[in-house]
Amino acid sequence: QGQLVESGGGLVQFGGSLRLSCAASRRIFLDNDMAWYRQAPGNQRELVARITRGASTNYADSVNGRFTIFRDYAKNTVYLQMNSLKPEDTAVYYCNTYPTRFSWGQGTQVTVSS
Repeated sequence: QGQLVESGGGLVQFGGSLRLSCAASRRIFLDNDMAWYRQAPGNQRELVARITRGASTNYADSVNGRFTIFRDYAKNTVYLQMNSLKPEDTAVYYCNTYPTRFSWGQGTQVTVSS
């Protein structure tokens, strides 16, 4: 099993919501700022949201106000709550540290239908 395991993706209609989860080892979770990234077909992987060890957050302009990143210190898990989803949010979503330090996991597919 990888060090970073994403889950929670799926097919959702325009305007719908999904919550993604990223389970990490405790050492990775405690020692690093964490982030969600995404890669749409034909595009480069891009940073979506990041959260510091102290839980300060930062978002890409394209998702600001719609997505929320947060971390559960008891579960060593980072979440991405995605609301008001749009077709342009369709992508494979990955989590990693910020900056990236570990191999990419398989990601989780998010598909938003119009």
